[in-house]
Amino acid sequence: MKILVSACLLGIDCKYNGKNNKNDKIIELLKYHELIPVCPEIMGGLPTPRIPAEIHQNKVIAKDGKDVTKQYQKGAEETLKIAKLYNCHTAILKEKSPSCGCGKVYDGTFTGTLINGDGITARLLKEHGIKITGETTLDITE
Repeated sequence: MKILVSACLLGIDCKYNGKNNKNDKIIELLKYHELIPVCPEIMGGLPTPRIPAEIHQNKVIAKDGKDVTKQYQKGAEETLKIAKLYNCHTAILKEKSPSCGCGKVYDGTFTGTLINGDGITARLLKEHGIKITGETTLDITE
């Protein structure tokens, strides 16, 4: 099975702080599946490192107040193109991220407060029938 995966979970240094979220449990899946790494933020044109951002009132706002919604939307669209190109029906995405978060995201106050909701990319992939799971709720059964 081909599975779309947040690149940071595979050890790629693409997080906002220039680091990664390497997850050995996900890397172990390489034995059984083809993992397709994506980083919507980079594909949307944002640099690494970058100012952290959170979703607030349906917009993605960086901690310095800059509206980066367009970059997040572009990254989501590019990620969807890759998912379609590789015929991925499942994605493992970084939880809580304004792009990849699934089920819970930070509330836009930069206080670590979580609210119910999905990141921009997770929402778009779901709208196109792609099953999304996070790294702690890993479930790739079809």
